[in-house]
Amino acid sequence: MKEYSHLLELHELASKEGERLGIRRSLFEQLRTGEGRHLVGIVGPRGAGKTVLLKQIASLDKDTFYLSVDTLPHGSDLFGIIQGLAERYRYRRFLLDEVHFLPEAMGDLKKIHDFLPEVRVLFTSSVALAVHASAHDLARRVRLHPLEYFSFREYMGFRHGEKLNRLTLDELLDGKFDPAHLRTERHFKDYLTGGLLPFSLEEPDPMPLLQGTISKIILRDIPATLRLRTDELPILEKLLTFVGRSQVDGINYSSLSGNLVITKYKAEQYTTAFEEAFLMRRILPAGTNVLKEPKVLLMPPVRLLYRSLDDAVGGLREDYFAMAMRHAGIDIHYLKSTTGQKTPDFLIDHQGSRIVLEIGGRGKGRSQFKGIKADRKVILSADTAPSEGRCPLHMIGFLA
Repeated sequence: MKEYSHLLELHELASKEGERLGIRRSLFEQLRTGEGRHLVGIVGPRGAGKTVLLKQIASLDKDTFYLSVDTLPHGSDLFGIIQGLAERYRYRRFLLDEVHFLPEAMGDLKKIHDFLPEVRVLFTSSVALAVHASAHDLARRVRLHPLEYFSFREYMGFRHGEKLNRLTLDELLDGKFDPAHLRTERHFKDYLTGGLLPFSLEEPDPMPLLQGTISKIILRDIPATLRLRTDELPILEKLLTFVGRSQVDGINYSSLSGNLVITKYKAEQYTTAFEEAFLMRRILPAGTNVLKEPKVLLMPPVRLLYRSLDDAVGGLREDYFAMAMRHAGIDIHYLKSTTGQKTPDFLIDHQGSRIVLEIGGRGKGRSQFKGIKADRKVILSADTAPSEGRCPLHMIGFLA
């Protein structure tokens, strides 16, 4: 009993906190009622609500045990702990938070699945790199679910109580939506400058917390999954700062290598790590006869930690577009231009149609589309009414 007393106490505290946390993401019921023997993994950025979700489930189901893996001593036998709790206290489902902090966690999960058939496991990680690298080894044993920051539609529901329907891409581009969707534009600035962070519901100024979250990612999460030297950690911070302070166009492996005096291999490794920690997004160029260097964007509102809104708004809009497309499960590419030539920002291949999109403010015109062959040409602009070939930027937040 003594060896488990501390874990039981932490579980009780987590369950009581879960009773207090009333807001539930759409993934909650799916995870709580899901059946089958497979392991269930939730991956998403720090602060997206993964821990809250686990604690809410723990508060409702008495045969469920919450365990924050980062509270276990280094080298702990996760399999032995789960086996002991299951045999002694008859827990049947285990909610394991932040498994990437335990180096052997994925091997233990495999053993739990194979040798404890009565046990079900739901785990979370803020570092997708660790989970995706192991998912192949776990093969049929694991099913992964993303949980990211609020979509604009979710934000409107949680912050303002407006439950609006999702839109398909065709409905959006054809203008087939309710006027209520349009009227939400007045809240878009608040969403983009921090409202998309779930912890903003309880924190009037979420940006200092976001800064602290980033420090944990650099100092704890990324080193937990990559073999980095201690002297490489300041380079990670410099790289993120450089991207945050720069204009969007021209940020790629070559520019990062040249400005930070690192190899292109290291630039790729670091940006991959930041993407897997949900701080960056790499967008590959369209076409086959182009250099496959990605365009590097940030997860909003990270850019605002380094520049003012007025200075960063162009990049922030592209960050938002890329995030909204990922929420909706839509693949995007960027269009490379030749020197002095204007091109649209992004390309979508949608049901056999080629759609090119330009992201910008009210003054953006159609000059960027000159010479571009596409089935549809769309300007996503802020503070504008929908019209032929033009759609308000905030509306893409209703695709998910």
